[in-house]
Amino acid sequence: MKVIVQKFGGSSLSDLSKIRQVAEAIVATRERGYQVVVVVSAMGDTTDDLLGMANELAASPSRRELDMLLSVGERISMALMSIAIQARGHQAVSLTGSQCGILTTASHSNARIIDVRPFRVQDELAQGRIVIVAGFQGTSYRRDVTTLGRGGSDTTAVALAAALGAEACEIYSDVDGVFSADPRVVLSARQLESLSYEEMQEMARAGAKVLNEQAVEFARRAQIALYARSTQMRGEGGTVVRVDLPHTELSRLEEGRPAVAVSHIRRGLRVCAGASADRVAEVIEALATVCFNWQPGGSLDAFIGLDDVHGVEALETSLCALGADVKVSQPGMISVVGLGVGGQTRWSRLGEAALREAGVKTLGLSASLARLSWIVEAGQVEAGANALHEAFVGEPLPV
Repeated sequence: MKVIVQKFGGSSLSDLSKIRQVAEAIVATRERGYQVVVVVSAMGDTTDDLLGMANELAASPSRRELDMLLSVGERISMALMSIAIQARGHQAVSLTGSQCGILTTASHSNARIIDVRPFRVQDELAQGRIVIVAGFQGTSYRRDVTTLGRGGSDTTAVALAAALGAEACEIYSDVDGVFSADPRVVLSARQLESLSYEEMQEMARAGAKVLNEQAVEFARRAQIALYARSTQMRGEGGTVVRVDLPHTELSRLEEGRPAVAVSHIRRGLRVCAGASADRVAEVIEALATVCFNWQPGGSLDAFIGLDDVHGVEALETSLCALGADVKVSQPGMISVVGLGVGGQTRWSRLGEAALREAGVKTLGLSASLARLSWIVEAGQVEAGANALHEAFVGEPLPV
């Protein structure tokens, strides 16, 4: 019997009524003949509420204790979901990350999965049970509870799908799929039917929040189809991320569409350090969204995308304390994503022209094979995102 892994986000589980609806969808998947593993996030604002209580007790709570505290949110969800499924006449069992064999680094609050040993999950599936897993968490080699950071439940789901050899991994949330831009910012954004793994990773790295970058990397390595869907879709529609795309890079360029999407980060840190910036580079290496230029022993120019303004300010203070030659500013970043878009100078010239016409001043440019990223003033991110979307993703260009 084929295995399918489904993940449901916190907004899909925010109250008992929604938990009942999701339970019905899970049961429907089981009745289609699948072995089902379900990864759940914490209900609604549970994680924020728990974090708020910790911050009331201490200005800087221990990261280890925060992991112990925050992991409770997903455990509440998993138990309630298991109960809801059992009430519908199906066998179900809830398991924590450690019970599922999810082993991580010891980096509390931002651990990375290093291995998955899903023996308990396989045993439960063999006995005909639907397995409900607490997302966002695992255990370190010291047997401490760890959490995986933002988007960690996505990573849990795809890592389990890879370890189980699942047919697919479905990520359900309150949005219909992956869009060509944030529809709250770019009104002309449209839903994408399909993306390559590389394109989705670049979008996530550049600010898109529908799928977690590490989760996409797990899917790429295991060659598992990854679906982003609305909870209301019941297994249909949405966006698929996979390698065998119906529209290749060549066909898209032939159609005059050099990119598939525009992503943005409203505010981050641009860190510029002079000669011998190695010490600063060590601090930000794991955080940098884009590194514009750095060679060991030389200067550094990097951008770190952060959602939390307070986090930006705290990191700025820490970096400035490392040396007087560190210069920090707080701009935003806009990126154009598409296989091959960073490989030809005509696309960077097109972007520069579109931004200039929109009155957006560029502060820096970085390119990879599948991405072009411009640093701009934070207040010009929305105007820039709309200009680039119209230029790259809107009407086909002459070829």
